[in-house]
Amino acid sequence: MIRRLIILLLIVGCDYAPTEHTHDDLTFDGYVFLWGEFYSIQTTTYLNLSGNQLTGEIPSEIGNLTNLTELQLNNTQLTGSIPPEIGSLTNLTYLALSINQLTGEIPQAVCDLIESNNLSILNITSGNNLINTCD
Repeated sequence: MIRRLIILLLIVGCDYAPTEHTHDDLTFDGYVFLWGEFYSIQTTTYLNLSGNQLTGEIPSEIGNLTNLTELQLNNTQLTGSIPPEIGSLTNLTYLALSINQLTGEIPQAVCDLIESNNLSILNITSGNNLINTCD
């Protein structure tokens, strides 16, 4: 029922979208639903959820927020690997994923982003159990 309401709101051009949702992270026409909130793909440039006790994995849909210049997901309870879709956030000037429970190798797309945008690797690896493949 709520999914139909959200789609209807987006179709009729309403600027309001409910923030409570029980489904998985989703992408709707022009919006990405992450951690209980809707974010506009076109206008979201700054996302700071650090210290918010987020749980689970970083959703791959975060890669749809291509206008992000800052992404701060540090000091939460995120687990799993870094999704390669973060590598598509080519406007990033600041990326912080430190102090989580992230594991695995850093995807090559993210390594390329770190190098091309001169991002700090320590803001990603510090406080995680990641394998730095970005050398």
